[in-house]
Amino acid sequence: MAITLSESAAKQIQTSVAKFGGIGLRLGVKKVGCSGLAYTFDMAKEVGPGEHLVEGHDAKLVVTDEAMKVVDGSELDYIREGFKQMFTVKNPNVKSTCGCGESFSV
Repeated sequence: MAITLSESAAKQIQTSVAKFGGIGLRLGVKKVGCSGLAYTFDMAKEVGPGEHLVEGHDAKLVVTDEAMKVVDGSELDYIREGFKQMFTVKNPNVKSTCGCGESFSV
């Protein structure tokens, strides 16, 4: 199982770690919305039991077991579009998304 980090995502993770502390970014999934799942992001203080450590471009991403099953083969990116800045997951496993883009199914 694997997930990769874009250079842009790695730079944003490094910036966030410098500002908020911790070891990196944690990626998870939760059940929500029309299509069933949504990504969650928060700062990781450590790698806990049942979590995976992904490293790329000198940044660390902690991925929960549940999320790893969903994001295998994905790329984490960080985009800036006008005033909008956010992490995005380019996930080849997504089969459908809801109309608002908030949730997805695999």
